[in-house]
Amino acid sequence: MTSTDVLRFGLVGTGPWARRTHAPALAAHPHTGFTGVWGRRPEAAAELAAEHGITAYDDVDALFAACDAVAFAVPPDVQAPLAARAAAAGCHLLLDKPVATQPAAARAVVEAADAAGVASAVFCTMRYASAPSAWIAEQAAEKGWFTGRADWYGALYTPGDDAEVRASTPWRAERGALWDVGPHALSVLLPILGDVVAVTARRGAGDTAHLVLRHTSGASSTATLSLTTPRAAAGTTVELRGPAGALTMPLGGTAQESFAVAVDVLLESARTGVAAPCDARFGLRLTEILAAAERSLESEGTAHETEGSEHKTEGAAREPGA
Repeated sequence: MTSTDVLRFGLVGTGPWARRTHAPALAAHPHTGFTGVWGRRPEAAAELAAEHGITAYDDVDALFAACDAVAFAVPPDVQAPLAARAAAAGCHLLLDKPVATQPAAARAVVEAADAAGVASAVFCTMRYASAPSAWIAEQAAEKGWFTGRADWYGALYTPGDDAEVRASTPWRAERGALWDVGPHALSVLLPILGDVVAVTARRGAGDTAHLVLRHTSGASSTATLSLTTPRAAAGTTVELRGPAGALTMPLGGTAQESFAVAVDVLLESARTGVAAPCDARFGLRLTEILAAAERSLESEGTAHETEGSEHKTEGAAREPGA
């Protein structure tokens, strides 16, 4: 494809994120032809299709056959097998995070994408938001970071929360903040501090999980993840400490803006054949690390090595103490 080609894009999912973020961004993007949608609730797919003047598919494989690329807005363990089928059908993949909650399922997506030679990108929001992504790239170029912390305090289950999201995404309540916002935290820490070689996790109040991570660079980091924070205390903070001082990541941008950039990244990867930084293999690595953290939670804080993927994240090649 060339920089001016338009790819036929399909959407899998009809929930609030699909309606509020994925569908509007795909419809507005100059290099996507928003072709069709499939959902587990046909009536919701028909409603979304009517809103955007596209086709509602009853058969997900028919959607894949009609598209060049597919965006996913479904629970992770629904997403993974469907993404593998989409890749086998020759579709480029714009995946939601986490790719899956089981490493084997995430690995199957990677293998299917590799076998088909299709591009992939995982929608880790901060990696596509303008100010955070620029800050991450700048700090990844610095050397000698001593430690970092990534705190994601969400208030999804408190009075005044987004009741529609809560009701339509029960997997978040079932799997907790570790799997919902954990990928966001890791997607920021890994490109700066390097891959994670060991993780220890302990439970806090509600669904809160506290992680201690050891990185290949020699640095350590912590992550606090919660969806059950009191609303007045909710917020996101990422901080690094090292020779450059103590630096805090800027926030900003909308989900639709970030998703449009993720589409750009996928299109560029499809055009050039160069893997995107947050591709399916990176998504697999996030699943492997979070699975190790989950095992640590289940064993009351025992440290677990994060064996698995050989994916190299930005910064992972630094020598300890570099």
